[in-house]
Amino acid sequence: MKEISWSDFEKVELRVGTILKVENFPEARNPAYKLEVDFGPEIGIKKSSAQITHLYKKEDLIGKQIVGVVNFPKKQIANFMSEFLTTGFVKEDGKVVLAIPEQKVSNGSKLM
Repeated sequence: MKEISWSDFEKVELRVGTILKVENFPEARNPAYKLEVDFGPEIGIKKSSAQITHLYKKEDLIGKQIVGVVNFPKKQIANFMSEFLTTGFVKEDGKVVLAIPEQKVSNGSKLM
């Protein structure tokens, strides 16, 4: 594991947002959804793709708060431009469990 400094960590904008919209993403190489997430008034609404189809149904994701990295450059994924990185933990079987706050917090709150 490579060590980083505190100032390196402070550069990463890990923010909480609420999922507003979920769509299938059949063009993705691996099964994925397209997410539209509200990160509050400072950051706004951003889109991302997430390989979370194995553990989450679209209808269960609406209104769920997640943690995303909002200051990476945009990334082209198939025919879709991803604007943030959805965070999660990869289980032994390769399925992704979303990183979520334990309690509801304001959209845009920064992980410390």
